[in-house]
Formats: sequence, C-alpha cells, structure tokens
Amino acid sequence: MSALFDKLGGQQGVEKAVAEFYKRVMADSTLNHFFANTDMAKQHAQQVAFFAQIFDGPKGYNGRSMDQTHKGMNLQPQHFDAISKHLRDSLTACGVSAEDTNAALDRVSKLQGAILNK
Repeated sequence: MSALFDKLGGQQGVEKAVAEFYKRVMADSTLNHFFANTDMAKQHAQQVAFFAQIFDGPKGYNGRSMDQTHKGMNLQPQHFDAISKHLRDSLTACGVSAEDTNAALDRVSKLQGAILNK
C-alpha cells in the first residue's frame, strides 16, 4: 500500500495543497490575523515539511512541537474547524480523492489537543 504522502501527490502535491491552503486561510478574516506578523514564505516551507512528515513522507520537519508553536495563540475549536475546512477544500481543489482527504484530516484532527487553548 502506498503512503498517504504519495497518494497526495508527493512533495509537489503537498506543496500545491499548502499553497492553496494558505490562500484560503489568508482570505479568512477569522484566521488571517493569526498570521499578521508571520514570514509566510517560512511558514509555507515549515507547513510543507510538517505535513510531509505526518503524512508518511520525508522526516524533514525541524520546527517546534505543536504545543510550543501554538502557545499564547488561544486557538479555539472554531479556529481548528475553519483550518480543517480550508485544508479539506484545498486537498479537494488539488484533486485528492475523498478517501485520501479524509485520511489526511484524520491525522490532523489527532493534533487538536496539542493546538487548542494554548
């Protein structure tokens, strides 16, 4: 069985999905303020590396833990839900199957406890 990373299109597919994802996030007024002081080129690269890693691709993420990354942001369930929706919509827009999109979202949902209310 192929790794989820490969099913998402490998490195190129993840990069494309992350670009689409941040386009949607930055257009969302309930989320974009969290990135007001963020170097988005660096953020994009870190997100690609993180997703690649959690989707069984290359282990290249060297950023902080999810607890540390989101410390002080006070993200709430509605923010996580909006992020999840944008990721789902981005993967779908990139041609990822519903089954593989659900598998990716399942991996992301397991991080909720490390992200919310920090």
